Amino acid sequence: MTGNYDLKRNEMVDRQLIPRGINSPTVLDAMRNVPRHMFVPEDMQSSAYDDSPLPIGLGQTISQPYIVAYMTEQLNLSPGMKVLEIGTGSGYQAAILAHLRCEVYSIELLEEHAERAGEVLAACGYESVSVRHGNGYTGWQDEAPFDAILVTAAPDSIPPTLIHQLKDGGKMMIPVGEVHAVQSLKLLVKDDESYITRELLLVRFVPMVEDYL
Repeated sequence: MTGNYDLKRNEMVDRQLIPRGINSPTVLDAMRNVPRHMFVPEDMQSSAYDDSPLPIGLGQTISQPYIVAYMTEQLNLSPGMKVLEIGTGSGYQAAILAHLRCEVYSIELLEEHAERAGEVLAACGYESVSVRHGNGYTGWQDEAPFDAILVTAAPDSIPPTLIHQLKDGGKMMIPVGEVHAVQSLKLLVKDDESYITRELLLVRFVPMVEDYL
């Protein structure tokens, strides 16, 4: 069965990512090697490499492979960079970042997902990822500043706390917009006490919230 998943990963890269313009060798290598099927529910594993997001429980999703690759590529990461992820979810995006040899800190609001993601990441050997159950709006002050921040849920506006936790010259990838609406994927670059943003794609992400009821 492992060989079948290897084949599906290569097909995912060759048919979904490269034709859409993903060309970073390190990102493509990560997408070819990280076992995405390990990060979805068992009954969804046969669909793990489909060109679509998938449900992972509790109203959350694992993003479409292209979106994961695109967001990662836009950050232009290098080995050793310290990266904060807001919204661990299944842990797949964190695994991609770890495969790039980044030092990854990931915050997940839902305790069940945080625990499960931590277990799967450890089982897959991604020991450079630290997962914490908490509120993403507050970031991870004890480990700031970060070279990059990647947000996988959409707030109404960019949280100032996360901007403060970026290094000068650091980048943030974040979807911004209303719940259940088309959102704008933005790339923010910090410059001293100011920042610039660039709109990249129209997307749909789950909302970024402070509490889960």
